[in-house]
Amino acid sequence: MRALTKVVYKPDTQSTEEYTVIVNPVEYKKWKDGDRSTPIAEVVDSFKVFHSGQGAQGILGTPSKQQLDTVFGTTKDINVVTVILEKGKEQSGNGYNTGTGGVSTNIARGSFTIDSKGKGLSGI
Repeated sequence: MRALTKVVYKPDTQSTEEYTVIVNPVEYKKWKDGDRSTPIAEVVDSFKVFHSGQGAQGILGTPSKQQLDTVFGTTKDINVVTVILEKGKEQSGNGYNTGTGGVSTNIARGSFTIDSKGKGLSGI
């Protein structure tokens, strides 16, 4: 089980809109405390930015380029992630399982949404 920490950035304190990145907690703490010698690629789990329009309980999705440009002034992932890391708040989670046998749910602690519109395994 891996430790899970996310950094959540809210562009407006009155809004429920949130942008999230998953980080390595040890490297993020060093980076946040001013040690910028650590490459940002080691700080973040990936350069994938998650977005929720409903706060922490909302379904996490990928923001559009227009949303990124409006909020961050750029669509370049490194710049967006840097702003989130600098201005966001760290939130720790329990972790998630990886590998065979582990169930991969929404790793950033959003809701567990299942698409039940398809046939699933019963139609095979």
